[in-house]
Amino acid sequence: MKFQKSLIVILILMTSFTAQAQDVTESKFGKGLFNTVAKDSSYSANFTVRMQSLFTSDWDIPETGDWSDAETNMMVRRARLKFKGFAYSPKLKYKIELGLSNRDISGGSEFTSDAPRYILDAVVMWNFYENFELWVGQTKLPGNRERVISSGSLETVDRSLLNSRFNIDRETGLQLRHSFDLGNDFIVREAVSVSQGEGRNITSGNLGGHHYVGRLEVLPFGDFDDYSGADFAREETPKLAVGASYSFNNDAVKTRSTAGSYMENDEGFFKTDVSTFFLDAMFKYKGISMMGEYAHRSADNAFARNSDGSLTGDEVNIGDALNLQAGYLFPNNYQIVGRYTSIDLDDQISNVVENQYTLALSKYIVKHKLKVQTDLSYTDLNRNFNDGLLYRLQFELQF
Repeated sequence: MKFQKSLIVILILMTSFTAQAQDVTESKFGKGLFNTVAKDSSYSANFTVRMQSLFTSDWDIPETGDWSDAETNMMVRRARLKFKGFAYSPKLKYKIELGLSNRDISGGSEFTSDAPRYILDAVVMWNFYENFELWVGQTKLPGNRERVISSGSLETVDRSLLNSRFNIDRETGLQLRHSFDLGNDFIVREAVSVSQGEGRNITSGNLGGHHYVGRLEVLPFGDFDDYSGADFAREETPKLAVGASYSFNNDAVKTRSTAGSYMENDEGFFKTDVSTFFLDAMFKYKGISMMGEYAHRSADNAFARNSDGSLTGDEVNIGDALNLQAGYLFPNNYQIVGRYTSIDLDDQISNVVENQYTLALSKYIVKHKLKVQTDLSYTDLNRNFNDGLLYRLQFELQF
């Protein structure tokens, strides 16, 4: 409650100050509620609001033809406030993103002071030399492409099962990023990071070790919008981005490296080194968009144990995952997308291979800023009575 009251006061003060003391630039729908630059060009600010309303209905595939066990849910999936701009110099940029929906702020525990997780991003990006940027603060790590793509820029209702089981999400730390052109529009990007190792909004201490991530990307046919779904530019020539990331989480204490549940034992926490590898690609050409990702996770000791060697019941989700999807954006801005995702956890963890098939339809009114999306997924667990259907309908609005 204190946070919400403080947030309202801050927004009122920001709006009042902006109106009285600054030159407000003209904007348009989807570019932010306001864009302002100080009269002396010492800073800028852009304020954006976005929301997602989601309806879901899912069923277990019945053996007898009885579909009465359907579960339905309606929720505000995401409700977020974004602030970005530069401070002192255009070379020193910042981004703050706050999540206000229950799904945004959930995940607090006794190890994070039982606090709601309002803060998604709070990061400063300093272009200190040529194409080098130093990022300081909490934001997305340079992991798998699907995770780095904003949830508001997806061409499906939500990300795939690969992302939910294997992504490395957000953390607080340092990132060094660089890019260069080898000639003939052959672009290379590199990123390395050192971070906390236990996810976002850690309040104190470091229960495990530290988390190290490296990423390399190549764009052999020139730059394009490779971190957004759908080919709105309708690229006249083929565009391709290929990336690979490696994550090493030293003495990780969570079942999914930086996410999942804490692995507790009789001595406090079970710690193990967790490695995750990602390989991904994005392709766009004349309304066609294709994305593929592969993930592999391993751990020195996947099963949490007590000091006497007995199992605690916690385990690291090691194994492999594959996600392939392709879509076509019609001239009337309807898009159809097909997606296949496979989750194959290590046989010691599970002997069930999970395959999911998704068919999605989107109507873009103002690109990703105003859209309606729906999809239908069939999940095959290689056990007929566990197979399931999931239907989703989502409305997205961003000012």
